[in-house]
Amino acid sequence: MLEEEYAPRRRLPRHLRPKPIPEPGFAFSLREARAADLPHVREIFGHYVENSAITLAEKPKTLQEWRRTFASLQRLGLPFLVAESPSQQIIGFALGEPWQQRAGGRYTVEVSIYLRPASTGKGLGRALLAELVTRCRAAGVREMLAVIADRRAEGSIRLHERAGFAEIGRMGRVGFKFDRWLGTVLLQKRLSEADGPGPERSGLARLLGRARRPRRG
Repeated sequence: MLEEEYAPRRRLPRHLRPKPIPEPGFAFSLREARAADLPHVREIFGHYVENSAITLAEKPKTLQEWRRTFASLQRLGLPFLVAESPSQQIIGFALGEPWQQRAGGRYTVEVSIYLRPASTGKGLGRALLAELVTRCRAAGVREMLAVIADRRAEGSIRLHERAGFAEIGRMGRVGFKFDRWLGTVLLQKRLSEADGPGPERSGLARLLGRARRPRRG
């Protein structure tokens, strides 16, 4: 990780900082995503693809690609959550996808959380992540990973750390976007302390495949 990417940012003394403007209560509800939500999910994710380096993706996912992701997570029984405003606008989403799409990694998921810009800084990300952790645990997931990119990732790192994720490594200059090199921070949260093999969930085992036992000669 480049040292300058995570150098502390200067802050004004408290008495010189502008006072926050009070805003009306921020209300939302969390639920499982539906097929009809996917155009909104695509729009939210596309904003960050085109305007930020918190994702290394350079082209927004198509609606068809989001439909495939949605169908896959449904078959696996893994959570795909959306946050909805009182006016029924989708203002954020969170999901856990199988790590590296490998059969041996079927008990580990990689976390993705994205919010509409106007909905950030209001506790929505924290609520989505907490609900995602709860549902991943119920689904039989053992490990959750978060891969965070960009030099201004302190807020996302703190969000995950408050949810029990621990930083386990950094990689420098592994991504290139907007004409600059980017590093990543890897965080992990363990959902099960058991050392034995995890329970074979039908969805995960069927879709990602069980490890084959060697045939007896």
